Amino acid sequence: MKPRSVLVTGGAGFIGSHLVERLLSRGDTKVTVLDKLVYPGRLDTIPSTLRNDPNFRFVRGDAGSKRILKPLLAEVDTVAHLAAETHIDRSILSIASFVRNDFVSTSHLYESLVQSNSNVERIVHISTSEVYGSAQQEPMTEAHPIAPQSPYAATKTGADRLAYSFYRTFNLPVCILRPFNMYGPRQHPEKLIPFFTTNALLDLPLYIYGAGTAERDWLWVEDGVRAIEAVLFADNYDELAGQEINAGTGRSFSINWIAKRILARLGKTKSLLTRHDDRPGHVVKLVSSSAKANRLLGWRPALSFEEGLDRTIDWYKNNASFWKKRRNDKRFREYTRAWYGREL
Repeated sequence: MKPRSVLVTGGAGFIGSHLVERLLSRGDTKVTVLDKLVYPGRLDTIPSTLRNDPNFRFVRGDAGSKRILKPLLAEVDTVAHLAAETHIDRSILSIASFVRNDFVSTSHLYESLVQSNSNVERIVHISTSEVYGSAQQEPMTEAHPIAPQSPYAATKTGADRLAYSFYRTFNLPVCILRPFNMYGPRQHPEKLIPFFTTNALLDLPLYIYGAGTAERDWLWVEDGVRAIEAVLFADNYDELAGQEINAGTGRSFSINWIAKRILARLGKTKSLLTRHDDRPGHVVKLVSSSAKANRLLGWRPALSFEEGLDRTIDWYKNNASFWKKRRNDKRFREYTRAWYGREL
């Protein structure tokens, strides 16, 4: 496989930073990150050693800005589109922002790809398992009905189907990857696992929505970015264009199980478990079939959730400087006040 020059939109976010790390570790891949660095994306999510790599370049800007995209697309042959707002709770509080950043920006990116004279040969569109809504069948294959249950899920569904329409209408070489819930180091502390972990470290409540029985398929972030890499560098890419591919583990764990595991790992009391009104439109269960990813990409997850969760808890315990400055951001405090009735 020839060396590639990859544009990673949203590369200063959680998944994006791990993808950048994975791509640069190849040694012959040039990576350009396009990120507007608006909460929660921060440049220091990408470790400084990576930012100093001669194959790394950072451009600050909106992934939907045609003015910015035009020269960048002329310089790369591959695009990994990750830029999006991803927090379901926030999407309920700020619907217009998610429509703009998840759907409209995606439309501008794909329009720019059609209108440019670029040499882009491969585009991986990062979608989400949330497009499916609650599992109507288990495990959930790519043929599962599309039934988004939150504004976030709806805007990502729109972007997912927009990507497919550009493949069908304009022959854009897009492959749509639908990861299940990714977790791991460097995730923003608004998300469930780091939120529970950092709250526990601070002896703050772990808010359990409803009965806490909602289940998710949790994917270690390094396994997730391996799936993205597998698409980007696949020898059979002609077979992948226009496809939707799940990436998950085929196992699901409840919110109650996760909260109790975190407390036990940190030696904290179960009295921190606190019931909260259920999230509106809460998905009951997500659990993936990744048979298609295995068949087309030779990909399967390597790390169990039990081990990955313990590694993640330990990382947050040992990297307080990362999450404390994010929790001290006024937007985090405003969010917790709006959602939980208090600043955390």
